[in-house]
Amino acid sequence: MITKENILATAKKTILSESEAITKLATYLDENFSKAVQSIFESKGRLIVTGIGKSAIIAQKMVATFNSTGTPSLFLHASEAIHGDLGMVQKEDVIICISKSGNSPEIKVLVPLLTRFGNTLIGMTGNMTSFLAKGSTYVLNTTVDAEACLINLAPTNSTTAQLVMGDALAVCLMELRDFKAEDFAVYHPGGALGKKLLLRVKNMIEHSLKPMVSPEDSVKKAIFEISEKRLGVTAVIENNIVIGIITDGDVRRMLNDRDSIADLTAREIMTKNPKMVTSETMAVEALNILEDFSITQLIVTDNGEYKGVLHLHDILKEGIV
Repeated sequence: MITKENILATAKKTILSESEAITKLATYLDENFSKAVQSIFESKGRLIVTGIGKSAIIAQKMVATFNSTGTPSLFLHASEAIHGDLGMVQKEDVIICISKSGNSPEIKVLVPLLTRFGNTLIGMTGNMTSFLAKGSTYVLNTTVDAEACLINLAPTNSTTAQLVMGDALAVCLMELRDFKAEDFAVYHPGGALGKKLLLRVKNMIEHSLKPMVSPEDSVKKAIFEISEKRLGVTAVIENNIVIGIITDGDVRRMLNDRDSIADLTAREIMTKNPKMVTSETMAVEALNILEDFSITQLIVTDNGEYKGVLHLHDILKEGIV
């Protein structure tokens, strides 16, 4: 009988089985791993990652991770390699070949071909006595005791181990390359992630209006300026320097406190020392300031020069939240 309890029990058993396989993976790390990382790092060529079946899918994910973290990589399907695609392999390339058994027919054909030009071959396998292991320059041990599936056939623990070993390689290479967030942004210019890493305040205020009044202007003029520019705020400028701001909130509070505003000036109701950023400030940093102070606008200045107003809506429209 299928019950919620049975389903959850199987799911937990699978997760625990895979987590145990990963934990054991750490004990297999040795000099082969460090030398493999060093050979990739020092290579003047690319990193070629190949495999067949489910291992080929893992290889594709590894290539995506390597490429996005500064290690130029290509995917080579093991079965296609022996039908012409070996032409993509150049003499200075380092090759990772992934196979759980290390003894599949395709692997036995491919390994001698991959090493015929003296390329460094890194074998990733769960069989340390396999054809792949014996033919590799360095061997990464991804042995698992069993698969997580009930019949011990579907690649589960083994592919997870391969995936984690690939991530370990990528992270080590990132550290060797001193790979920073700015570098990551270069490879991820699109979408919310790219915008978080690349978008600056100047990119959002290029065509924005610049509401402003002088400190001696009437409150009425300040209200008109706020309404006309539709940013909910106006800067108060004296000698080309921002000395304060008036928000629509300031106006509402003033109207609650006073019966007449005829004689009031902008200086009398402005908020001094407003929160400001420069045009070079990262958009995500500006967003943090807005959230920290529970405000919706920031004055933008460069070397004291008033550049405009950044509104929370400008950031929201970019989709980085």
